[in-house]
Amino acid sequence: MPRLKPETRDARREAILDAAELCIARSGFHGATMAEICAEAGVSAGALYVHFQSKEALIAGITERDRNKLASEFATLGQAPDLFTALQALARHYTIDEPRHKRVLCIELGAEATRNPAVGDIYRSVDNFVIKSFETLFARAAAEGRIAPAHSAPVTALMVMLIGEGLFWRRAIDPSFEPETVMPAVMDVIGHLLKPIASDGADLAANLSDLAPPHPGTLESTE
Repeated sequence: MPRLKPETRDARREAILDAAELCIARSGFHGATMAEICAEAGVSAGALYVHFQSKEALIAGITERDRNKLASEFATLGQAPDLFTALQALARHYTIDEPRHKRVLCIELGAEATRNPAVGDIYRSVDNFVIKSFETLFARAAAEGRIAPAHSAPVTALMVMLIGEGLFWRRAIDPSFEPETVMPAVMDVIGHLLKPIASDGADLAANLSDLAPPHPGTLESTE
């Protein structure tokens, strides 16, 4: 049997991970079968098991991919000229732009983490990574005089995480939820937590409503 080219092998692995996300979000961790994931990815069982020996291994692959993506995003945040605007774009990406099944997947894996030690270890490792990344980001921004939060970096990071998790939960369980309608208010709350400072030393938190995008209903039609 001929060896696959590295790029073909990598593409197949990515397709399997994408399929696993969809199937687990749709059928649940226990309801999704390896056969279902194979069918969704368009690969044979043998091809799947070359990469992943179990559903726990699939979860590890999904979270590894997510962690790498997040590491890149946090590096970008750390270099952003306007931290608040960069955070706003990141929040919109995860809350609005990404498909809903990814938020359902988060809820499903969180539930499984409470009863499956292997999944729990994987889930908490990523959760801790995100919290620590936010903590490092906010501590550095405060030291550089870019934000002036009233609370410590660990508390501020945890508060931002809690707000994000609430948005994820609502989008996962409520198909009618429109996150665009609350995003300006959410960013207003986060802005008051961070208290961003302009380059001239002005307190931007005093007028955060000017920083948030307008409510969709206030936009003029371009049709």
